Formats: sequence, structure tokens, C-alpha cells
Amino acid sequence: MRAEQNAMGPSHGNPFEQQRELAAGRAVAILDRGIVTVSGPDRLGWLDSITSQKLDALAPGESAETLLLDPNGRIEHAMRVVDDGETAWLIVDDGDAEPLAAWLDRMRFMLRVEVADRSADFAVVGFVPSGSPSEPGGRVEGPATWHDPWGAGVQAGGWQYSTAADHPAAAWSWAEAIVARERLAAFGEAVPAAAAEALRVAAWRPAFSREVDERSIPHELDWLRSAVHLDKGCYRGQETVAKVHNLGHPPRRLVFLHVDGSDHESPEHGDEVVLAGADEVVGHVTSGANHWELGPIALAVLKRSVDPAAPLEVRYRRSLDDGTRLRGRLAAAQEVVVPPDAGATAHVPRIPRLGAVRR
Repeated sequence: MRAEQNAMGPSHGNPFEQQRELAAGRAVAILDRGIVTVSGPDRLGWLDSITSQKLDALAPGESAETLLLDPNGRIEHAMRVVDDGETAWLIVDDGDAEPLAAWLDRMRFMLRVEVADRSADFAVVGFVPSGSPSEPGGRVEGPATWHDPWGAGVQAGGWQYSTAADHPAAAWSWAEAIVARERLAAFGEAVPAAAAEALRVAAWRPAFSREVDERSIPHELDWLRSAVHLDKGCYRGQETVAKVHNLGHPPRRLVFLHVDGSDHESPEHGDEVVLAGADEVVGHVTSGANHWELGPIALAVLKRSVDPAAPLEVRYRRSLDDGTRLRGRLAAAQEVVVPPDAGATAHVPRIPRLGAVRR
């Protein structure tokens, strides 16, 4: 059930007011999420062996984030993980629960695990924890609550490519509570999910349903920060993760865009990013929002070779209800999330060519 269908109170007001209420811990958002459960005594060791994060020692109530990669290191699924001592609850973006559950079920073999898609039974409510017993999230009753590790700094075994002195994740606090679907009516004053999206974009926080395409590897999105453990045992795609991190560079890089709002247009997923005054497409907007403090903002994935100082433009096309098609460009300034020199952390010295003369 979408947040817009449950909107009352704050969600009927100004979108900026909705964001402020959510950011202050005074509102909740009903999110588009799916739920997959993995139960059985082998669940954590099994998930640890097939995904990118170290999960075999996850304590009850502890939260983590992990990725399922293909053999070439490309991202196939992203999971928010919280275990209750008997069941691992996997929160995934809308539309991903069924294919993830099907893949996991095929990989059980002889292990003592059971996989189920519980999306029809449970929904997810997002909120900013305020620490107060009266906070909206404090009134949520459900089987588990996931606390986003993105705001807790680089996770054990992880790596941050961003060199920003003031990473916005330091101010990011976010939780997602799993609730029975029949209880959604109790959240009649939920703000739209778009309010949560604006806060996420401002925190440079990647999302599977927005930032990931068929070519994405974790390095491009600075996702080694929270979802990849570089020192754990082998898992599918691990060789590519290690090779790019130690010896190579990711072919693309995530940037944060401050976008000119004078045309009263906001960037949207799929909009092209071009160099200012040019037509060559150098990337695409993955997430766009109109933030209550920052104005129009976006996350975009660009070619690694794009100069971090280059002025950019977002080239958009909009189809209106009356059949009118709008085209235009929005000036955009990039803030580096993943720098062009990300990776190659091993600093392996170059071996001189055979026969080369040393000076």
C-alpha cells in the first residue's frame, strides 16, 4: 500500500513541511518495500557465504546491509538485514522480494534454512529515531526494526571512497520497522514516501531501485562503506570486488548534484547529464528530489573520466497530461561522492619493462 493512499494530516500539507516533520522524528512514511524471511539454524552462516557482508555473527536485534552480486561483481539485489534470534528479516525495495526469494530458495541445497516472501503479510514504516518514547517510531509494534548503518560511519571491514570533510551521512539517522499490513490504517497521518526520498538523496545514500542498473558494481556508489566486508571469506563476485578495490578503478562514479531551480523543474530518475553547453551524455540522474533546505538536488552516476570541476547540465524531457512535451536543461554543480581515483588501494609498484634502462 503506497503512502499516498494513506495520506492524511501532514501529507496534505507543504512537501517541505512533510520533510521537516519526518526529519525531526515527528512523522513516519509508509515505504514501498518487500519482505523476505530466512529461518532455520543455518540462516546466518548461509547468508554470510553468499552475500557481501559479514553476517555469521549477527546478534539478535543488530542491523546490517548486504548485497547479492553476480559472478562479475555486478549488483543483483540489496538487502537490509535484521535478525530476531530465530529469523533473519530481509527488507528489500519494492518489486525485488519475489525474485530474491526465488533465487535464495534455489540455493538452499541441504542446509537447514527456509525462505519465504512475506510481502503480502508485512509492510515497512520508515522514521527518524528521536530517542523519545513518544516518537512515531516508538509506537510501532512489529517483529523487527532495522536501523540504517549508513549513518553509523564506515562499517567493520568496509571502505569509504568519499573524501568529503563533512560527509552528510554523519547527520543521517534512519530506521525501518516491519509491521503487519492490517495495522497500516493506524498510520493515517503518514507523510508521502517522497519525503523520505529527499532526505536519502541529501545523505548521498544509494538505493537499489534507483542507483543500480545492470552494470553497477558497489565501488561506483561508495557502497563498500556499509554493505561490503573486504576481509571476510569468499562469496559470489568477491574476486571483482577485491580486484577493483586493490588494483583498478570503478568505470563510473556517483556524484551529488546541486541543481538550478529557477525553471521550477526538478531532476528525475533517468534524466541525462551532459557537460555544460555540450551534447555528449556523460551520465544519468539516478535519484532526484526537491529538498526543504537544499532545493533541487540529485544523485547521478557519471563516467569516471568526467572532470570533478566541470560544470554540468541536466537535460530533461517531460510529457504532460495534455500531450505537451517539455524539453530543457538545468544547470548543475557536482559534489564528488566517489572520486575519479577511487580504488587501486594496494599501491602495487609498476614493474619495469623487460630491457628498460633505469636512470
